[in-house]
Amino acid sequence: MISSVHGEVLSVGLDHVVVEVGGVGFAVQATPATLSTLRRGEKVRLHTALIVREDSLTLFGFADVDARELFGLLQTVSGIGPRLALATLAVLEPDKLRAALVEGNITVLTQVPGIGRKGAERLSLELRDKVTALGGTGEAPVVSAPGALRVEVVEALAGLGFPAKQAEQAVDRVLAEGDGHTTATVLRAALATLGRKQ
Repeated sequence: MISSVHGEVLSVGLDHVVVEVGGVGFAVQATPATLSTLRRGEKVRLHTALIVREDSLTLFGFADVDARELFGLLQTVSGIGPRLALATLAVLEPDKLRAALVEGNITVLTQVPGIGRKGAERLSLELRDKVTALGGTGEAPVVSAPGALRVEVVEALAGLGFPAKQAEQAVDRVLAEGDGHTTATVLRAALATLGRKQ
């Protein structure tokens, strides 16, 4: 596994950079945001992920470890390959992506070309807990206890058959009413709210 490359930038293309390491030029795929910070002749260190296929070895490079971790995490979801994972990070910064996954923000996730509504829902469902556990490096927001509680109750309500949007609104209303909530009390109060709407 090549986890990073450090060397001189030989050239910068539309979707990749060539970095010379020990006399060898490595082509590294990267997002436009990362590529825009690189200049020919300057030294660079990129955190990388090596993707091995039957017919290719491809290096993907990131400005920080956080983005690389999210890149790997995205690919654990069925239907998300390295190209789509990179496209996701090209459209959404790590902090924004993490928040969208935790909140189940389908509108934000579907901004990525190639990710439709169903794919966005699957991404959020499969990754929200993993992203929370991953937290992040630097200043990435870690979900607070109330945030984790919100996610837990919304998931429970969705499991009971309530639409995600309605469940989120009901939980938000309950949480706005005060502190000292437990999962059970919020769930009961949200159910009561949703029952009144029926």
